[in-house]
This record gives sequence, structure tokens and C-alpha cells, in this order.
Amino acid sequence: MSNASPVVVGRHRAVTTGRVSPVRVVTGSRKSAAPVSTGRGPLRRVGNVVLSIVLTLCILIFVLLALGPHVLGYRTSTMLTGSMAPGIMPGDVVVTAPRPAADIQVGDVISYQIPIEDHRVETHRVTEVIHEKDGSIAIRTKGDANDNVDPWTAVLQEDTVWEMQAVVPKLGTVIRAMRSPIVSNGLKWVAVAGLVLLGLTSIWSRTDDEDPTTEPATGSNQDKDVPA
Repeated sequence: MSNASPVVVGRHRAVTTGRVSPVRVVTGSRKSAAPVSTGRGPLRRVGNVVLSIVLTLCILIFVLLALGPHVLGYRTSTMLTGSMAPGIMPGDVVVTAPRPAADIQVGDVISYQIPIEDHRVETHRVTEVIHEKDGSIAIRTKGDANDNVDPWTAVLQEDTVWEMQAVVPKLGTVIRAMRSPIVSNGLKWVAVAGLVLLGLTSIWSRTDDEDPTTEPATGSNQDKDVPA
């Protein structure tokens, strides 16, 4: 048997079958939702930029001082005196690379161990190259800011010398300052504060993502389902 039920309209008979589907009638006009501003966006962006700059500088210093000498074969040393001013100032880091001792020339700036006192490493300019009868090479040097030539003659003990290639201004001062107890302890607290700031930034970011960006429609802006 059929479940259809007759509906009489005027003189005509219509038959409806099955379930009647509702027809959605939209009344009014839908308003576009405006995003809700939390006011924390600029602060978070500034914090991210500062954090990125600090991390980048730390990575560059680490690569220069720790990885570079082992991978690329150069050396770094900190200038302690003003004997090579103004080209190399106290606190500057001198980057040197190996060069054959036989190629050393007057005017080159090299780092070498002096033959007297504490045999410290000195970075001075070569003023004289002496080729000894036994085939060894000796040099005389002088600091650019000094009035006199260094009071020694240094015999090069190896087949290579370390010639200056670059100078990084004031990096040595920063490194020595970081090694002091006050600064090192302060850096620990700065690191802790940085971690806290990073965590808060992450929390703020998640909170912003969960904030509603639309307002619920009310009144005439609602959709209504009415049966046909």
C-alpha cells in the first residue's frame, strides 16, 4: 500500500509522498564579521625580532670562535695592547691564516711567539726578513704605534707563519667581559628570563588563535528553517 495522502486544492488533487523537506528562508542581510584585535600582536612581533637577532649573533660568534678554526683552519686571538693602533685596537679579535714561511715579506702582519720573557704570542708588522746560512729564517718586527723596533730577533721554528687576514672590532672585549663572574651570572638570569618570555609568547600566540573572530548573529540576521 502507498503512504501517500491526498491533498485537495480547489478542484485538483495533488499527492505528496514521503517526508516533507524544510525550506530555508534567509531574512535580513548577513553582516561581515570583523576580527577581534587583542593588542598583543606588535609586542609579540618585537619580541620575536629581538630574540632572532640575539640568537643569530650567538650563532655567528660560536661559528667564528669554535667551529671555524677546526673546519677552515684559521686562528683567532684577542689584541691586549694598543701597539698596533689604530689598525688593531685593544679588544679586537685578530683572525690569522697559515702561510709558508718562505713567502714572508716586509710589511706583513703576523702572529708569532716572541723568543724572550714569557714567549707570549705577539701580533706585529714584519720590518726585516733575515735568511740565515743554515737555511732558517729570522724576522724583526715592530708595532705600528711603537716608536722602536721590537728588541729581539725571532727565528721561525716552523715552515708556516700565521698571517693576519681580518680584524673583528671589540669582539675580544665582549668575550672577556662574558667570562667575568658578574656578567656570567647575569647571563644565566637573562637566559632564564628569555625562556620565560619565550613561553609567554607561545601562550599568547595560542590564546590569540583561540579568540573568536565573529559575533553570533541575532535578530533578523538569523537563518530560519520553515517547512514548505
